[in-house]
Amino acid sequence: MHAETTARPPSFARVSLAIITSAREANLLGNIHGGEIVKLADSTAGAVAQRHSGGPAVTAALDEMAFLEPVHVGDIVRTFAQVNWAGRSSMEIGVRVEAQPWNDPSTTTLHVASAYFVFVAVDADGAARTIPTLAPETPEEHRRMREAEIRRAHRLAKRQEIESGRSGAS
Repeated sequence: MHAETTARPPSFARVSLAIITSAREANLLGNIHGGEIVKLADSTAGAVAQRHSGGPAVTAALDEMAFLEPVHVGDIVRTFAQVNWAGRSSMEIGVRVEAQPWNDPSTTTLHVASAYFVFVAVDADGAARTIPTLAPETPEEHRRMREAEIRRAHRLAKRQEIESGRSGAS
């Protein structure tokens, strides 16, 4: 599969998924297990990465996952994801997670979690492949791209600092 190399706006690959939670996803406190929320967010991000890159893409990193509110059994959980930044073969996908009780549409939807995933597009042999660049169109998309560039710079600086510390250790 070969991806087009023309730039794509974040709207091209934007995805939303939804589930109704059940007792089988609950933790010992009776709330939905955080791992279930991570899995749903990763699945949503994976669909976005596949769409943007025009082929297979794999999770390379979960840069950040913030749990803001508990999710309860019976909640409708919705994820919203889009590409925030795209490089040569990697991309950052931002995911927003919201929840609302299944039986009460008048209840305010809560922002329950946010995450930033890094995906790498791969070919049939598992090697990184080139992806389209990102062409943000709105002020919010430009803001998201700037913030993604900051997170990327921090990831790279942290890795370099760790590697230089290890090379000096005996």
